[in-house]
Amino acid sequence: MTTASINAAELFEQQRERLGLRWLAGEAGSQRVLEAVHTVARRPSLAGYLNTIYPNKVQILGTEELTWLDSLDSRQRWETIEKIIQYRPLAMVISKQQACPEDLRDAAEESDTPLWVSPRRGHELLNHLQYHLARTLAPRVTLHGVFMEIYSIGVLITGESGSGKSELALELVTRGHRLVADDAPEFTQIAPDVLDGTCPEMLQDLLEVRGLGVLNIREMFGDTAIKSNKYLRLVIHLTKPMQEPMPAGIERLTGDSGTRRIVDLDVPTITLPVMPGRNLAVLAEAATRLHSLRMKGMDPAAAFIARHSNFLERGDA
Repeated sequence: MTTASINAAELFEQQRERLGLRWLAGEAGSQRVLEAVHTVARRPSLAGYLNTIYPNKVQILGTEELTWLDSLDSRQRWETIEKIIQYRPLAMVISKQQACPEDLRDAAEESDTPLWVSPRRGHELLNHLQYHLARTLAPRVTLHGVFMEIYSIGVLITGESGSGKSELALELVTRGHRLVADDAPEFTQIAPDVLDGTCPEMLQDLLEVRGLGVLNIREMFGDTAIKSNKYLRLVIHLTKPMQEPMPAGIERLTGDSGTRRIVDLDVPTITLPVMPGRNLAVLAEAATRLHSLRMKGMDPAAAFIARHSNFLERGDA
């Protein structure tokens, strides 16, 4: 799992057009970095209105905050501005194109603290910056496999090299499903129960199939065969013949199901043995439909076991 980070210059460029940002002072601090470390998840938020007790990573100064600064006497004002600067925020943003106090501008310039101004209202700045920073700094991981959209469900196909992942993905595409990423999909935890999967820019639209080489799926099958991102809901793991013992007992009814820990989420996993004569595309589709039923509270195996128990009880009676 990689540790994400962003510096002030990157944040400014990424949000400049959307938020109408303009640099007022502290451009020398453009390389000031905010990393996705554990402290980010504590009480100070990534972006918020001016707070000198639990300082936010990006401090927003709206009308009320500037009015409050103006209400302080000269000594309190100097101490407050000094305290804000000492916390080393990634940036400070003044809302609604308000005039910047000269002492605040001078303090930002002297300390290399990025100071911006925007025509947007404070709550707009808060919503955009909080969402952007949370997504940029969210925990992320790159996995080996093929990420597909099957029946509108994000499915990661995994397995050892040579197990047939790419061939299965190609057959699924020909059956109307969509490719998100081959070989190295990236997953970002954007919410407590959501993993968003995307494709690295270098690998977009591409699928490598042994014997054929690299295929451009968009050019071969059209735009509808590609999906830019998808939430991960299921892992289908392919195993080679004789790699694992044949299931027996209850596993014959329930299948080989479990979970796989990805970032901070336990993702449902179904294991499919790869054997001659098996139509893996049909099995992958069936596994996805089965997962969908289970998410709705319907489990065919549990229903059959319950039906069998009722039959035995009636026979005993």
